Amino acid sequence: MNNITLAPVQTDQPSHLMPVFSRQPISFVRGRGSYLYTEDGTEYLDALTGIAVCGLGHAHPVLAEAIAEQAATLIHTSNIYEVPWQTAAAQKLAEVSGMEEIFFSNSGAESNEGAIKIARKFGHLQGIANPKIIVADHSFHGRTLATLSATGNKKVQEGFAPLVDGFIRVPFGDVEAIEEAAINHPDIVAILVEPIQGEGGVNTAPQGFSYLEDIRAICNQHNWLMMLDEVQTGNGRTGQYFAYQHTNIVPDVLTTAKGLGNGFPIGAVMTQGRGVGVLTAGNHGSTYSGTHLGSRIVYTVIDLIQKENIMSNVNEIGTYLVDQFRIQLAAQNVIVRGFGMMIGIELPKDCGELVNIARDEHHLIINVTSGNVVRLLPALNMNRQQADNLLQRLVPAIQKFLG
Repeated sequence: MNNITLAPVQTDQPSHLMPVFSRQPISFVRGRGSYLYTEDGTEYLDALTGIAVCGLGHAHPVLAEAIAEQAATLIHTSNIYEVPWQTAAAQKLAEVSGMEEIFFSNSGAESNEGAIKIARKFGHLQGIANPKIIVADHSFHGRTLATLSATGNKKVQEGFAPLVDGFIRVPFGDVEAIEEAAINHPDIVAILVEPIQGEGGVNTAPQGFSYLEDIRAICNQHNWLMMLDEVQTGNGRTGQYFAYQHTNIVPDVLTTAKGLGNGFPIGAVMTQGRGVGVLTAGNHGSTYSGTHLGSRIVYTVIDLIQKENIMSNVNEIGTYLVDQFRIQLAAQNVIVRGFGMMIGIELPKDCGELVNIARDEHHLIINVTSGNVVRLLPALNMNRQQADNLLQRLVPAIQKFLG
């Protein structure tokens, strides 16, 4: 084996990397389960998992074995040919999602680009020349030009005008605003929303998931596509395989990524109902769509989630964490919300520096979004002892920060 040893990262040395990331002054060289380790062996509890990516934790032995075996067999050929693992992964994903057609992309943003293309083609098939899509305030759908334009965050849009046209924005959770848009814009063809807004602050609609049922009814009434962005909420994160499964509805178009590959870059855009058959040969594609390696990873991740009773653990440990944060932080005037292993703790003031405090003083990896929301996205297989470890590290950090 050709063993290559990298020198430690020198943060004071010039880098050839484009400076698009605000990096923290730390790097990790290995991981195991819910823990990350630096070069000197210092252990950190990871309550972020690469921003909801490594749902099965780091270095899962079954997944690592599947990756190594496939990498030593065949990684890529092209979609010019049949890819058996891609067919198997699509079947597996269809079973857990209730969807019918699946296209594998390389990221969440690409999946949402695919959804936008489906909506536009759907409109053109109905003779609508300039089809519009309803999106929500405070949403996040990606950083490609179309997904950036759909995103409800002006800060990430700054400097990239002219944005892509064709999006109508409404307040998240406001059904009346959707109905009003339907009256004022006859060229609407779809709605694209997140069941829970992750980047927006782990926001649920005021009426909970019944919001999705209202959207489904409106889409049925107007012959629109109901499109759900489950890039962050999907793959078991909320205690159901997909968050919409907390209801009795099914979207026409569903997107996902992040936990789909447990760290391997892969996403999917899926259709059923009115979304089926919209895209045909030549309408869409990607060189790396559903490679042998990526597809086997997806298959293995889904198989592990099913066999290891992950959903039960997500609901049990997620509920325990939310309850304990509410109890232990009752005097701190915080708002704790979330489903499963997608938890937000809203503080009464901006708290970005808590990321550094948690990391440096408590060896805990967390994230802050929307300025004042501590976002926790731990491994779906985190156990009770690790959950208590998380509480023991984060609660005093928040208490000290708030005084």
